Amino acid sequence: MKRRSFIIRSLLLTGGVLLTGYQFVSANVKKAVKKNPKSILKEKKRVKGKVVSNGKGISGVVVSDGFSVLKTDKNGAFDFTMHTDARFVFISTPSGHAFLQEKGITKHYVPVGEITDQEVVFSLEKLPVSDEKHSFLIWADPQTKTKADVKKMMTQTVPDVVKLKNEMPEGTLLHGITVGDIVWDTLDMFPDYAGAVAEMGVPFFQCMGNHDMDLEKGGDETSDVTFNQHFGPSHYSFNRGKVHYVVLDNVRYLGKAREYDGHISNQQLAWLKKDLSFVPKDHLLVLCAHIPILKATKNKEVLLNITKGYKMHLMTGHTHINRNSIERGVFEHNHGTVCGPWWVGRICGDGTPGGYGVYEVDGTELKWYYKSTGMPADHQLELKTQQSQSGEKELLVNVWNHDPAWKVEYWLDNSYKGTLRQQEGMDPETVMLYLGKELPKTRGFVEPNKTEHLFTAALPQKAVSVKVVATDRFGKKYSVEKTV
Repeated sequence: MKRRSFIIRSLLLTGGVLLTGYQFVSANVKKAVKKNPKSILKEKKRVKGKVVSNGKGISGVVVSDGFSVLKTDKNGAFDFTMHTDARFVFISTPSGHAFLQEKGITKHYVPVGEITDQEVVFSLEKLPVSDEKHSFLIWADPQTKTKADVKKMMTQTVPDVVKLKNEMPEGTLLHGITVGDIVWDTLDMFPDYAGAVAEMGVPFFQCMGNHDMDLEKGGDETSDVTFNQHFGPSHYSFNRGKVHYVVLDNVRYLGKAREYDGHISNQQLAWLKKDLSFVPKDHLLVLCAHIPILKATKNKEVLLNITKGYKMHLMTGHTHINRNSIERGVFEHNHGTVCGPWWVGRICGDGTPGGYGVYEVDGTELKWYYKSTGMPADHQLELKTQQSQSGEKELLVNVWNHDPAWKVEYWLDNSYKGTLRQQEGMDPETVMLYLGKELPKTRGFVEPNKTEHLFTAALPQKAVSVKVVATDRFGKKYSVEKTV
């Protein structure tokens, strides 16, 4: 298939639309950011505009500069004074409309340096089908540092996504969100990531990670300048069907060396409260950030208070392991990474294969699975044997996307033996591959991690075969057999 035809077909399948009205960074914007990265505006500036579809105004579309949040009027118009620290005016793309994008990188914004006295117009296209059912991907930590890393992403992950997309039912609406660490401190490689997105033909939204920060421009308020130049605002929202998606930057740069912590700025929290005032409580809230929120964001209580009353799923990365956590009714998916163990092996430090999350939406109901790169969708567990501390043979099963609703059962020589015992420990393969400063050879800092998604049982010496069946929270069964 010719590349041009492939891209056009991909846009139709994913519900993306090429944004031709604005090129993201003009020379004027770059000069303004370089001169005063904290603020492009020297004084308050009024902006007028419209959100239209086929030339007709769309009412009720949420518009923001990252500080103020308002809706378009009955004619699709908006008019407000921008904050002096604003860098963009952006919309929260309404349900039923394709995402504005340029070669897959979503462009739901206009840099303030591009705004003149003329009216700003966001021109949207209606989707040809209902978006109450749709799918999305979560990429965590592509984290490329070298051209060799990029080559692996382009030859392993990108074709895997293209294959997955082509196997989905015709007409499936699909988008992606990368939850940070797009690169590995090599900000000049952002275009390489953008090239990967273009090849996949899936519109992608971006979230900022700790390795995506400017470390030489000051403190936290200027750490996202280069990210902004390539991908737009670092906090924003959008809609598809009855799902409201929010992207936040919860990496607080402390202004010294590489020091940072998990924290959401007061500005973002104030913006989020205003943004959610326009979102019905019966809609599903999908909130994306880089650092885990439930376990590693210092002011998570403020966030949970603002989002109280919503059915919410959190999408995060950063840890290079896969973990599902549930706290006070909030579900956090902390994803295994696209890069696996920093592109030096097949599996992350907890035994999770390199890969990404796949989510299916039906109204406000969410289903998901973890897609291991290069493996079929039903590759959800691996069986291994080892010697226990007492010297006996032991079965060890890694079920990396496990959560408390899963059930893991086993059979020995076709005889049912019940459920396996869950335990915390290290996957033996990760110990073999990564334990010690000399392993792996190229990036010796990679180490095995303890994980809770291991399951074990003693193996009688006479046992010949073992079968394990893991049933996920949606009733889907995954089965693996092994000769022991």
